[in-house]
Amino acid sequence: MRHRYGGPEVLALAEVAEPEPGPADVLIRVHAIAVSAGDVLLLRGEPTAIRAVSGLRRPKQPMLGRDVAGVVQAVGADVTGFRVGDPVYAEADQGGWAELVAVPERFVARRPANVDAVHAAAVPVSGTTALQGWRLTEIGPGARVLVNGASGGVGGFAVQLAKAFGAEVTGVCRGTKAEHVRRIGADHVIDHTVADFTEVDRPYDAIFDPVADRPLSRVRRAVDPGGTLVLSSGRGGRLLGPLGRIAAASLVSPFVSQRLRPLAASRNGADLAELTRRIEAGELAPVVGEVFPLERAADAVARFESGAVRGKLVLAV
Repeated sequence: MRHRYGGPEVLALAEVAEPEPGPADVLIRVHAIAVSAGDVLLLRGEPTAIRAVSGLRRPKQPMLGRDVAGVVQAVGADVTGFRVGDPVYAEADQGGWAELVAVPERFVARRPANVDAVHAAAVPVSGTTALQGWRLTEIGPGARVLVNGASGGVGGFAVQLAKAFGAEVTGVCRGTKAEHVRRIGADHVIDHTVADFTEVDRPYDAIFDPVADRPLSRVRRAVDPGGTLVLSSGRGGRLLGPLGRIAAASLVSPFVSQRLRPLAASRNGADLAELTRRIEAGELAPVVGEVFPLERAADAVARFESGAVRGKLVLAV
């Protein structure tokens, strides 16, 4: 937990009271929790505008963590879909970097039977973001798509889902991660350290961009007229984060032939259930780059911020 904004150095272990599940809540005994970009941004209180909600001077919620996997410890009186002992995973509203977390039933799903808790924890935030992002497009068999940041959490699921939809996928990543991106399904790989993916002779039917490391005007040039650009990065300026890019896309979109679609992914238990079905069918494989014990959460955050992790980084309880 933490009591002020900052980097890994503000994190510390602490004993806190066990959460009390409400009538519609599932209390989860946590076995594994993923570290997501949103967790790290919230740790630092960035962008600064988010502090109007999370706490101006110090965080209102001292505990972090959204991606959780474990077993049901208890259920509220109104819960009908889960029983004590069920293996589940969920997207919590923070508080997941702990031994127990209470999550409303509608955001919980049964864990895929063919993956363990560590790999299941890699799914909720990144998997639902990728799924909801592609729904903003019209991709299908034969579509040419590009995924920026293809070696990351969201990007990795975006590559695999696009392949499941029958698309021809180009992944953008650092050259050292190219083989990894090919293994998860990319047909082509662009090393962003030596080539600019926006400079193409033939534009793509859709681009999924969770990185936002190129100007919007240049990324648009790589999208076919009538194609779709999905913008899902949480990064940007230190004050407003992605809001400037989202505003620019919203202003430009009515006047261009492409569809510019900012994505605000939301918690959704039905989407998690769909991801479960796709994982069990072999269409998706959660990728875990490294695992740290919960007590080394600060080290895990530092490793995450290094940019060296392939797939997701997970904390094991």
